[in-house]
Amino acid sequence: MATERLQKVLAAAGVASRRGAEELIAAGRVTVDGRVATLGESVDPASAVIALDGRRVGEAEPHRHVVLNKPVGVTSTVHDRHAARTVTELVPPGLARGVRLYPVGRLDADSEGLVLLTNDGDWAQRVLHPRHAVEREYAVGVDRPLTPAAITALLGGIELEEGTARAVGVRAATPAETRRLLETLDGTTHAYRDLSWYRVTLGQGWKRQVRRMFGAVGEPVRRLVRVRFGTVRLGDLGPGEARALTADEVARMARAGGARPGGPARAGDRPRPAAPKRPGDPSRPVAPERAGDRPPSAGTTERARRYAGRAGRGDAGRPGGAR
Repeated sequence: MATERLQKVLAAAGVASRRGAEELIAAGRVTVDGRVATLGESVDPASAVIALDGRRVGEAEPHRHVVLNKPVGVTSTVHDRHAARTVTELVPPGLARGVRLYPVGRLDADSEGLVLLTNDGDWAQRVLHPRHAVEREYAVGVDRPLTPAAITALLGGIELEEGTARAVGVRAATPAETRRLLETLDGTTHAYRDLSWYRVTLGQGWKRQVRRMFGAVGEPVRRLVRVRFGTVRLGDLGPGEARALTADEVARMARAGGARPGGPARAGDRPRPAAPKRPGDPSRPVAPERAGDRPPSAGTTERARRYAGRAGRGDAGRPGGAR
């Protein structure tokens, strides 16, 4: 049998995503035929004896893909001795039986909403790869309406440690959207109804990105719910509930991540760029950029940076500005 990269074999066996498998190998926790494995080596999965922490890794598991509504206080990890509960503990036995699921990306413990879990390492890798810019949509509750300047800054770019973070879209949530969301999460619309709710779409998934971006424009997030990841929506899934993705959902999500269902992306596959939003009217998209289009001017980026800097220092003269 042809050899394969060790991290791919581990991902296919449901041990972790490819990136997670690479971390396990680098930490010296994986052995091949009794010796410590090295990052980048190839093995014959049919004959090699592969073990993780001394326990033999079995054959590839059947792929499973699950969507879960994570409540506040639950961590998006497989194991966390400091956490009261993890997302894997919420998956019903019928969905987790015979496989080892792990979350696709993470959602902060103090945030809630849609989390994907799988044992399909290739699928998870394609969905998470920054090159594909698979969208994440959030319902964001803040104390007051965002100013036009704040929306412009969120769309134009906020400088974070990882780089420039830009929202793909920012718009006010409709009353019907907010009512349905609160009824799904809380069973009532009374809680948090006094917040100003927005729908914010990102093309990346940095740590606490939405909270950090809103903090930079002086608007702390009071409640954050992920309502969409790529083509999968939270819908009416209640807190702590989970369900298996349909075959069509798995396939559409794979296409959104530049991958074919059940296999890696083909050479030459290119993601379709998301249409950016018009800063003056966040609810209206403009045409995608074409080859030859000029990038945003340095003045636009500099204005966003100055705005973020002022917001980060606080504005004592603005009601509720420094919190």
